[in-house]
Amino acid sequence: MPLIVIDDLSDPRLVDYAHLTDVALKKARGTEHGLYIAESALVLERALRSGHVPRSVLALGNTADEALAVLGAYAADVPVFVGPGEMLADLTGYILHRGLIAAMNRPELPEADALLAGARRIVILENVSDPTNVGAIFRSAGAIGADAILVTPRCSDPFYRRAIRVSMGTALQVPWTRVGDWTETRALLTRHGFHVAALALTRDAVSLRDFDGTRHERLALLLGAEGEGLTSEALAASDTVVQIPMKHGIDSLNVAAASAVAMWALSG
Repeated sequence: MPLIVIDDLSDPRLVDYAHLTDVALKKARGTEHGLYIAESALVLERALRSGHVPRSVLALGNTADEALAVLGAYAADVPVFVGPGEMLADLTGYILHRGLIAAMNRPELPEADALLAGARRIVILENVSDPTNVGAIFRSAGAIGADAILVTPRCSDPFYRRAIRVSMGTALQVPWTRVGDWTETRALLTRHGFHVAALALTRDAVSLRDFDGTRHERLALLLGAEGEGLTSEALAASDTVVQIPMKHGIDSLNVAAASAVAMWALSG
């Protein structure tokens, strides 16, 4: 894999890194499904381990050897562009705090039926718009052992740079896909035998202490957006509403924190 020292920021080979937003990367020309950015050697390694394909790597001089080692371990023969920090910040629009980034080809998302075929514990994210929360939820899902994640159309993209960074690359490892409206999604979940437990503050909510997730061979934890919570359509599609028992007059947690508590409680 060639090591290329950058001497001209207008080099067309650097276009993947030139101040592109997540939305622009998703629509990148010359790709089948767009691009995403993997930030750090750890995230790059996790992306490669998951079978994702890089286009190139952009690295500071002191991390070039690390980039070459990671790529070499997976026989990924792509160019590694190297330059000083100030130059790379001018190119990308941000400082490379973790030493390197990689332009990765987005994989094709799996069909929902195929994704759920062998799953026992899944998470559904409805309209979670903050990529930081999405990334944190994916990290918890990876650590606790969720088999898959479904995201609704208005949910932030798990392959956005911030979501991947916060997830420490687990957004590239935990299988996920997008689903449609609730009529379609409820039919999908019923078809695969999932009991849907929605995390929400409603009058009929059951404490997680009293809800026995082990009674259900297949269980889906449904989480809503920060502030707004779950829509009425989502609640109507649920089988049980659960809540985390709390003290000191506190009635809610950040959705990322709440997801970790609920996933652990329902992990079975």
